[in-house]
Amino acid sequence: MIQILTGTALLLAVLALFTLFSYKAPHGMKAMGALANAACASFLVEAFHASLFGTQMGITFLQGVGDASGSLGGVAAGILVPLALGVSPAYAVLVGLTVSGYGILPGFIAGYLVSFVVKFLEKKVPAGLDLIVIILVAAPITRGIAMVMDPVVKSTLLQIGTVLIQAQETSPIIMGLILGGLITVVATAPLSSMALTSIIGLTGVPMGIGALAVFGSAFMNYVFFEKMKLGTKKDSIAVAIEPLTQADLISANPIPVYVTNFIGGGLSGIIVAMMGITVSTPGLATQIAGFAVSVAENGMRGFIAAVACAVVSIIAGYIGYFIFKNYKITTADEIRGTQEEVAAA
Repeated sequence: MIQILTGTALLLAVLALFTLFSYKAPHGMKAMGALANAACASFLVEAFHASLFGTQMGITFLQGVGDASGSLGGVAAGILVPLALGVSPAYAVLVGLTVSGYGILPGFIAGYLVSFVVKFLEKKVPAGLDLIVIILVAAPITRGIAMVMDPVVKSTLLQIGTVLIQAQETSPIIMGLILGGLITVVATAPLSSMALTSIIGLTGVPMGIGALAVFGSAFMNYVFFEKMKLGTKKDSIAVAIEPLTQADLISANPIPVYVTNFIGGGLSGIIVAMMGITVSTPGLATQIAGFAVSVAENGMRGFIAAVACAVVSIIAGYIGYFIFKNYKITTADEIRGTQEEVAAA
């Protein structure tokens, strides 16, 4: 139990760090938005094509499409983050390519830090010579940062994964509560539940919990975003389909979003654990692919569990609204600006 509490505290510390980064780091919100886009461009493609169409349906070509995209999350982050921070496209691609082979978080960290180096060199080095200097200086620095951060990130994710495994060995209710709650919270954070469950190789009932808890969270987050008026109708639909698309908005409102997701995910996790729903493929902690594979592998029992998760998640969305309806939130307009402000700029 001590190990479970320690791992849970570690996860909360990581989530708090991302929130602090969003608020306090230079261009933090822009960087977080770029990280969310990178996760969608890599992990979401992997979830559909590799896990659903490839593994489950046996379509080899689409398996290759998904595997290729999923392996390049670090490159995507290494390119999109510098672009978001104003680095020229050619240099952004240069930075991104140097983190090939590393995960999305090392790529994100390296891309963010080196963006400031590249922008400084672009200002100080004469035109024409800047390309050579950036190749000689920025490229190895980027690779070095990713190399240093990779073991740190992996050890952190593995520690969080240990929490999930330890929870499985206690009781179905505790396992479902902790697994469902934590994975659903991670699904709304830049860590990515797809990446986490893939890295730690989660299968069986724990993966079933992750898949259907995240499926249920689609309904919960839609209700919660709508009731709290966090953004537009488009934002509510987007967070239901893929929470990573709203990473900046979620990071700006961590307490209400994470608490609500833990409640809904925990309730869904208990249902799945007690029904014994299993998923044999890791990395399926995502709304549509997780639902499809859960039903494909468990039949009507999986469908009933999915419906039950959706129902309790909707209830959790209303519970979250009741708890936080008077809480000071930061809206999408406050973070991103209205269309009129954008046009004026």
